[in-house]
Amino acid sequence: MEIWKEAQALEGYVSGLRREFHQHPEVSRKEFWTAERIEAELDSIGITDHKRVDGSGVCVVLRGTGKGERVIALRADIDALPIQEGNDGLPYCSRQPGVMHACGHDGHAAGLLGAARLLFAHRADFGGEVRLFFQHAEEVGYGAKQFVKAGLLEGSGRVFGVHMAPDIPCGKVGVTPGPNNASVDHFTVRLQGKAAHVSTPHLGVDALYIASQIVVALQALVSRRTSPVDPLVIGVGKLTAGTSYNIVAESAVLEGTIRAFSAATRAQITGELDRLCKVTAQLYGGTAEVEWEDFAAPLVNPPEICREAAGVVTGLFGAAALVTDRELSCVGDDFADYQAQVPGVYAFVGSSDPARPDTCRALHNDRFDLDERALTIAAALHTQYTMDYLTGQFG
Repeated sequence: MEIWKEAQALEGYVSGLRREFHQHPEVSRKEFWTAERIEAELDSIGITDHKRVDGSGVCVVLRGTGKGERVIALRADIDALPIQEGNDGLPYCSRQPGVMHACGHDGHAAGLLGAARLLFAHRADFGGEVRLFFQHAEEVGYGAKQFVKAGLLEGSGRVFGVHMAPDIPCGKVGVTPGPNNASVDHFTVRLQGKAAHVSTPHLGVDALYIASQIVVALQALVSRRTSPVDPLVIGVGKLTAGTSYNIVAESAVLEGTIRAFSAATRAQITGELDRLCKVTAQLYGGTAEVEWEDFAAPLVNPPEICREAAGVVTGLFGAAALVTDRELSCVGDDFADYQAQVPGVYAFVGSSDPARPDTCRALHNDRFDLDERALTIAAALHTQYTMDYLTGQFG
């Protein structure tokens, strides 16, 4: 309870930081002002051991002065989205045309800075090392891989993160064992056919027709190649082909995504999609090349680590605050890349207030907003989970 009271005392501090970040959003891999502002705030706290990661990410090391040698990593993503904000009446509305914090990352950064202040004040109460990851480029599935590649998780026994959740009322925290978020794979299929006049289709190879067959056939991978109780989404959002209404299309390009909740299903379907595209193209006389981008693995919370986090939630906020059955989300999050390396849990901090409809809007909406009371909850969670782990409270 001491940590929660101290976090509540920082309400104005973290809200001010969040609004500052909200006014100055930056898209993925361009978070240079954000990184500088984070570094300046860390310096003002007295935490000077920090460095850049891949240009616009920031890694911070805070060492306790008490007993213990454990290491834990805390993560907050910091990038914004290429969205024009619709809340132009807010005093902290984005000042960057066409860019907005519509996913709560401004709140994530502010919450982790609040935790940094609390942990620095309590550094005599724990030993070991806290690594704070202010991670860039989450929205494009890039940043976490750079932190892992740089070896910044090495030696860590836990990784912990939070995400604002407009589907949960402020004051509650979701800690759900098992799958939480889907994997995200982006595919591009390039089809090559042969141009001809539409009056002589037999002299050409219709890449548009091939693409159309593929778009329809892909859904059979969901309905006939996987279990109906194993969630899977295959979506094609873009198809371009042809040069004129009366010419058989010589080429076509389609783009889409696969969302899966298990590594096994993900591997199966990516392989089968690749084969389906190539075989369908060959059947009608064309060729297909499939390109893949790996944005995120399935985000799965280990049950035993969830028990640790659930205990922290109930200890701080009471049993009624804990939500353990939050619905699956087909949205991806590259926090999963950390979980692939180190045991860790991702908690979802309720950020909605029914009296303020914009706080109840879905992520990536142009009028998305937060109940800023969620920021102190995030700061307290980061801090208490860290101290409990480093002092051996979880065994």
